[in-house]
Amino acid sequence: MSAERKLLTNKKADMDDRTNTIAGWVLAAAGLALGASIVSGNVFKGERPETMGYPIEGVEREEGEGGAEPEQPIANLLAAAASDPTKGAQVFKKCASCHSIEQGGANGIGPNLYGTMGKPHGHVPGFAYSAALKGKAATWGWEEMNAWLLSPKKYAEGTKMTFAGLSKGEDRAALMLYLNSMSQSPLPLPAATGPTEAAGGPAQPTNPGAGKAENEPVITEEQARQQPRGNVGGEGAPEAAGGSDQQRPRD
Repeated sequence: MSAERKLLTNKKADMDDRTNTIAGWVLAAAGLALGASIVSGNVFKGERPETMGYPIEGVEREEGEGGAEPEQPIANLLAAAASDPTKGAQVFKKCASCHSIEQGGANGIGPNLYGTMGKPHGHVPGFAYSAALKGKAATWGWEEMNAWLLSPKKYAEGTKMTFAGLSKGEDRAALMLYLNSMSQSPLPLPAATGPTEAAGGPAQPTNPGAGKAENEPVITEEQARQQPRGNVGGEGAPEAAGGSDQQRPRD
């Protein structure tokens, strides 16, 4: 073997050794990274907690808590909405791009809504209702319309109505009152089941004997005047008839 060939062979061997060394270091580094990942995963392993969030001292979470108070019955919402008859027309502006509401108005993307309350589903002649809505054997009563306005897709699965719905009960009640007013034969309002927000809360008791013991008699002002002066006394007690003006008998 010539000296030149021997030199080339030695250079090739050196390059192979360097390549093998580099590859070994790369494999070793990869092995160390993998091992570290496995170890750290076991040490810091986390699981999804049963209850999300962080507990705060002094605050108890009630079951079913959703961040909002339970909605009032629709009859109460209607009674409260009646105090502002203009609100329904404002809410209807969200519907006006698809519906007309004037008597004899043309159908648009949606049917004309004049006289809708109390009518069967799919009652407008010539309008192509979805089978999901037209197939519901019901009329547009207060409860039905409330459910529809809350979520059309839930009320009639498969409906062509793309409106997401009105989440606020006050808005739905105001809109229903407006729809009901746009009719020759509006539906009667359902009776409210309790005090409404518009009424300012529960009424104050008017019983004059409120706060007295069960068997304690209630004395009116007239009865107090008729009693002997000595029986009714104290600051603020009513004067007996002719009280201060009567002359005392002289000795």
